[in-house]
Amino acid sequence: MKKSGAHMNRLVIKIGTSVLLDDEKKISTGRIRDIARQVRKVKEKGIDVIIVSSGAIGCGMETLGLARKPKEMAKRQALASIGQVLLMKMYRENFEKKGMKVSQILLTHEDIKNRTRCLNLTNTLDTLLKMDIVPVINENDALSFTEIKFGDNDNLSALIAQIATADLLLILSDVEGLFDRDPNRYPDAKMIPVVHRIDEEIEGTATQSASEKSVGGMVSKLEAAKKAGLYGIPTRVVLGGSKDVILKVVEGRQIGTLFLPGRKLARRKWWTAFAFKPKGVIWVDQGAERAVVENGKSLLPSGVVRIDGHFTSGDCVEMKNGSGTVVARGIANYSSSEMDRIKGLKSLDIEKELGYKYTEEMVHRDNMVVI
Repeated sequence: MKKSGAHMNRLVIKIGTSVLLDDEKKISTGRIRDIARQVRKVKEKGIDVIIVSSGAIGCGMETLGLARKPKEMAKRQALASIGQVLLMKMYRENFEKKGMKVSQILLTHEDIKNRTRCLNLTNTLDTLLKMDIVPVINENDALSFTEIKFGDNDNLSALIAQIATADLLLILSDVEGLFDRDPNRYPDAKMIPVVHRIDEEIEGTATQSASEKSVGGMVSKLEAAKKAGLYGIPTRVVLGGSKDVILKVVEGRQIGTLFLPGRKLARRKWWTAFAFKPKGVIWVDQGAERAVVENGKSLLPSGVVRIDGHFTSGDCVEMKNGSGTVVARGIANYSSSEMDRIKGLKSLDIEKELGYKYTEEMVHRDNMVVI
């Protein structure tokens, strides 16, 4: 596993809004200047660096003198548009002082979902890095809405790590790492240095925390670590404001919490699991769950008990068991209305019900990923 500078070629650094705030809770030029100093030293070790940075809405709030983030989506989008200019100005000026140039890339989920656009993104990132440019990536909050949002930059950074084939995803946060209990409520809480597998117990230790200028919390960081891990990429969550934290990680210091990668999915499988947003839910019985999870089978109509959502053939769907746990994701062979008509039937009866039959499977194993 690639954890130290001696074995690392490419590093994705996610910088949360809280990491950029000074003591007065304002976006700090000094914080960005210190990040630039560390990135310069990392690059001198021959390591490519890609930054995923939050902070646009926070900068917009400061520009307009707002203390609280508005609830209206249109106003948030406007703040992101205003603040992104200031945020990139701060990155450009401070990185140039350290002899580096930066580029700006703004993305929505549609850019990842579309294979051609995603390939263009891959090529652009590779070209920028060959030109010795540091890409600074953010979600295009000025245009994003629910259907095309990543949700938060933790999840976006995991996608970028996979697209860029990074050796490590480093998440700079406002906490030291993952604790066994909420450290704000329990003074004796202990940090977990290494997570070998993100299971229900680990997920239970994470609590959501959000400030007026940031989105997400430890839950979203676990989601990011899980996504990166399924492509064989480890994730380390550290306290972003601690001295020389980026350099310490690159040098192999054991700080924060390291999430080890699990089984590595093939790129096509990983794409199915994370590049597409699920448009609906297929609820399955115990027999279908066993067939899919334990026996590696396709999903047949006979094991389906309910269909939720509206989707067409070719859309991504989730498969859930009776307790509501997602057991798999995949590409639907039939629309939601068609599935609703054939659920519970034997495959032989599909044509009798619909008058036609595309395939025997609702979701084929080749287009399915067990979560």
